[in-house]
Amino acid sequence: MLMSARLTGDESALWQAAARVLDANWTGTATVPSPGLYPHQWSWDSAFVAMGLARHRRDRAERELASLFAGQWSDGLVPHIVFNGDLARHAYFPGPELWHSDRQAGAPNAVRTSGIVHPPLHAVAALRLHECAPDAEASRAFLTRLYPLLAAQQRYLACARDLDGSGLVAICHPWESGLDNSPAWDRPLGALELPPRAYAPARLPRALPTGEDYDRYVWLVTLLREAGYAPGYLRDEHPFAVQDPLVNATCVAAAHALAEIAEIIGADPVPHRERAARVHDALLARLWDGETGCFRARDLRAGRPIPVVTLATFGPLLDPELPVPIVRNLVDLLLSARFAGAAGYPVPTCDIQAPAFDRSGYWRGPTWVNTNWLIWHGSLAHGLTVVADLLYGSTLRLVRQSGFREYFDPFDGTGRGSHDYSWSAALVLDLLAARREPRAA
Repeated sequence: MLMSARLTGDESALWQAAARVLDANWTGTATVPSPGLYPHQWSWDSAFVAMGLARHRRDRAERELASLFAGQWSDGLVPHIVFNGDLARHAYFPGPELWHSDRQAGAPNAVRTSGIVHPPLHAVAALRLHECAPDAEASRAFLTRLYPLLAAQQRYLACARDLDGSGLVAICHPWESGLDNSPAWDRPLGALELPPRAYAPARLPRALPTGEDYDRYVWLVTLLREAGYAPGYLRDEHPFAVQDPLVNATCVAAAHALAEIAEIIGADPVPHRERAARVHDALLARLWDGETGCFRARDLRAGRPIPVVTLATFGPLLDPELPVPIVRNLVDLLLSARFAGAAGYPVPTCDIQAPAFDRSGYWRGPTWVNTNWLIWHGSLAHGLTVVADLLYGSTLRLVRQSGFREYFDPFDGTGRGSHDYSWSAALVLDLLAARREPRAA
């Protein structure tokens, strides 16, 4: 275990508790997000988990990423779920029977997967593994093996998901954002003409969005599946297409990380730097709203920005080249009464003053450890120590009070959703370690 000797007694206890969660959720090849409710491997969960495992069990961190990329499709798509084939067929919905990856020529044969993506944080996770590696040569060898898979992931997003030629990646399902039922998706989902029958099963876990919205989610999957997940269909016909600032910010961060990885292993970093610059320029040109001082998602089918402001507006802090005036605008908004300024346990996932805000509604208001970590990580890159300290302290306060829960009430810190949630535990390990190791921050 890579626990720092400089941890205080309270921090050591927190470290040990987080490590126990990751040990309990380890399957032998990957880490499930939580016992019971989420029994498979999720893509950006694994990126976050790998960063925590790097501080605890590096061998597992490498296996975590290798297990996920064993589900990569031949065109570079990294699916948002890699299913555990040992589980009962209906152990989770939507399971492999909805996605039919086994009928897709480009999908892997050894495992069944979903057919959509998640925010591509995996290059950031791989670089973070290297930054805290005790054996640089062994780490470089792992990066060398992983690099072509990471590069293929980025090529898929740049080619198949740039639907309008702007350089921005479009999501074709709300689940691809990682913020599944965010209020940002209400308008484009509401514009869909749902066929006159239900697609989702009647009984679903109560922590997840249900009812007509879930029917729309499943109907979108059905459309994607029937079209063979073809890029041409995504570009020309699929009814849901949104350019999200957080997703595109992770693309920028991943491109910068890939450039660094390329230099470490002796590959060419230039294409990755060029990719980062292209998405950076498009973010500013298409998603920045100068009048209101925030980034907004853009509905490609409606041809207009989405009005509600969510936590995704702070995602571009992951872009190290973000102009200083824009950074200042984002910090002002973050610390205002619309977000952290009115929350005892920031950062809420939706503008508190928005009609759609729901303090207990999954991604419609609660605070999550992973989104706090993303803003913390981006804040450090811009030298925003006050913001970084706020997020570090508030995140640790949440888990001390309520445990490693899936998400938390932003006003009183009450834990909600699953218990012993893997990325909450993993990112606490990363926060505790990186706080004391500036080279890894």
